[in-house]
Amino acid sequence: MTPATTTRTAVSTSLLEDFSLEMTAKDIPKLEEASESIPQGTRVNVTFLGNEDLQMRLDAARAVKRLGFVPVPHISARRLGSRDDFERFLAGLHADGTSDNVFVVGGDPAHPEGPYADSLSLIETRLLEEYGVRHVGISGYPEGHPAIDGATLWSALCDKHVALAEQPLEGGIITQFGFDVDPVLAWVEQVRSRGIGLPVRIGVPGPAGVRRLMGYAARFGVGTSASVVRKYGFSLTNLMGTAGPDRFLHDLAEAHDPGRHGELKIHFYTFGGLKATSDWAARFRKESLA
Repeated sequence: MTPATTTRTAVSTSLLEDFSLEMTAKDIPKLEEASESIPQGTRVNVTFLGNEDLQMRLDAARAVKRLGFVPVPHISARRLGSRDDFERFLAGLHADGTSDNVFVVGGDPAHPEGPYADSLSLIETRLLEEYGVRHVGISGYPEGHPAIDGATLWSALCDKHVALAEQPLEGGIITQFGFDVDPVLAWVEQVRSRGIGLPVRIGVPGPAGVRRLMGYAARFGVGTSASVVRKYGFSLTNLMGTAGPDRFLHDLAEAHDPGRHGELKIHFYTFGGLKATSDWAARFRKESLA
């Protein structure tokens, strides 16, 4: 192994030193099944879906903590029916000792179900700090958002960065997943050029069926041209196959320049495949170090 190869390997494995995972409130059995493959202390984000209730969300955060991981409950602004709903969720998390870390997001509904139109409005209530939140994750969209124009996205990101600093709350960015490293790192450079030094977790799809990955990509406006998906490592003509993020992570490791991009980590969108993703990450590290 040449010195250059050794350096690339070290960088690519370092990206997995502190990766995070995503689950839904219904995935507790899957998390329990995967727990032995996941390093203790791993951050596990729990999504906030419309078909789940308060108790399910609280139970999921408790399960993450019980298994030795760090719960990061999502709070979807547009799904909150009232300020009371917001406070009940925060109070439940605080009572369970699972409120240190949260992730705030606008959410899918076209129209808010209550008083909160976006994640900034949640931060500006100052309720997060009141209920014991110390770290707040916010979204980043390297390839844009299908329903929000680019100028609005940049304005929102800058406003949230300022609002977190004023409270003060620690912050971090998790990006939407993608298949192409180039637009991701170009976006990160723009983040830094705007004076935002928050740590960035690059969203990466865990290993999954190609058809499923393409479906999620279409839903979230992620680029899926033939050239892009070839770079990622699968073919549009083989939708029955599976794909993992090996090539993406190797390319990211080679192109990552800490001086330009700052601190980067990985966030896995598991699409229900917690064990497949955690097993893949362990195997990738082992093979990279071999």
